[in-house]
Amino acid sequence: MSSRPLYKITFLNHGKVYELYARRVGSSHLWGFNEIADLVFDLHDGLVVDPTEERLREEFGDTKVLHLPMQSIVRIEEVEKKGQSAIRDATTGEKVVTPFPMPAKPR
Repeated sequence: MSSRPLYKITFLNHGKVYELYARRVGSSHLWGFNEIADLVFDLHDGLVVDPTEERLREEFGDTKVLHLPMQSIVRIEEVEKKGQSAIRDATTGEKVVTPFPMPAKPR
């Protein structure tokens, strides 16, 4: 196991369940919030392998510290290695997949 702990944070956001990985989790100085910092994303230099991971990196890549309301957090787990980050539908639990943009048909 790494000397630095790794956490999997599962939380609700706009009707979807987000699963992110971070190195730091704690109480926020903002009352009723948890502080999530040092977010961990897979690094791919070339071809995008996982569009969900890319979407999360675009949304949270420049985030220094994420302050989440306590009531939005479903679970915080300390894990040994990073799994796949995900965005799931809150009611069905199915992964929300952003379809690959298809070129328009010529007329």
